[in-house]
Amino acid sequence: MKDTRQSTVGSVGLVKTHYFTFAEPPGHLALVSGKRLSPVTLAYETYGKLNSDATNAVLILHALSGTAHAAGYHSTNDRYAGWWDHYIGPGKAFDTDKYFIICSNVIGGCNGSTGPSSINPETGKEYALDFPVVTIRDMVNAQWRLIGHLGISKLLAVSGGSMGGMQALQWAISFPEMVQSVIAIATASSLSAQGIAFNEVGRQAIFRDPNFNNGDYYSGNSPVSGLSLARMIAHITYLSDKIMHEKFGRRLQNKDLFSFKFDTEFMVENYLHAMGLKFVSRFDANSYLYITKAIDYFDLKSEHEGRLTSAFEGVLSDFLVIGFTTDWLYPSAQSREIVNALRVAGKNVVYTEIETDKGHDAFLLPDDRMERDIANFLKREFEKTGR
Repeated sequence: MKDTRQSTVGSVGLVKTHYFTFAEPPGHLALVSGKRLSPVTLAYETYGKLNSDATNAVLILHALSGTAHAAGYHSTNDRYAGWWDHYIGPGKAFDTDKYFIICSNVIGGCNGSTGPSSINPETGKEYALDFPVVTIRDMVNAQWRLIGHLGISKLLAVSGGSMGGMQALQWAISFPEMVQSVIAIATASSLSAQGIAFNEVGRQAIFRDPNFNNGDYYSGNSPVSGLSLARMIAHITYLSDKIMHEKFGRRLQNKDLFSFKFDTEFMVENYLHAMGLKFVSRFDANSYLYITKAIDYFDLKSEHEGRLTSAFEGVLSDFLVIGFTTDWLYPSAQSREIVNALRVAGKNVVYTEIETDKGHDAFLLPDDRMERDIANFLKREFEKTGR
């Protein structure tokens, strides 16, 4: 049977996940908390080819529930492409005919990288809650090891949305000499109190699941109810009031008849239940705890005496920052705060605020203006390399 996906215009076709292991004993990865992690594995994928002088590498950084699988298909039977396939491929914003694209799963995750569901070499069992708490900076430090392993001394760009944008900012701060440019989308220099509150409610839903068992559930029943509820809560924050009204309104599943029972009657209720159930089939509850905590801890101001400008004084990158008008999880005002701090610090920054009704999830969805702005920004940055 012919693989029609490989012949689709703009597709990278069939791809494979790779694994890089480092910090094997007696080595280790030192974490911000003071703890050590050893060994460490990162799952990653690449698209396109690295040029002869390694000047065309772009690192893609994923959000909370993302994976290393950002584009293409793992098999001819896959129903869905990678999570950012709209933007990665031949002729797309991240043009794989020009650039070498890398995407890795973060530490603390559950899609091939070392996390709480990985085996703890000291016990021979899953880490569970014995896994050390990790931060955005820890995730970036692990990625730095991967980039060195791939033989790249400087990245043309680092790019990501939401938590991925936080990682992109941290890359520019932690390794300024290695980052020519940053594309930070729908992100912030710190999560708001409201965002932390939603994360905590999600974590409590997991903690209170009767199957949670203090995180040690791998040999028994998983806390699917708690994780599903956490996802339902979070998913509300990814959408806007307008898009929810347009998609669902007050429409009922069963015409216009109320059941006068506590059934799932409204279409929006059914949608959220479906999103929750879909999520538990691919994600680990403990990883949800660890990654949301890493997002909560990220705060560039507090790390630089309360001044965001100070956080950016040492960066050497050019920046493209993109915000969305109906994003209430990472409001565009927070994107503008990043832009203002960069400008005060004397950095080169371009800002785009996209009018949309799609809320925070807009960064994952096709958008002509976003695609055009990313493509043009990368083109200008690549021309600076002399290629």
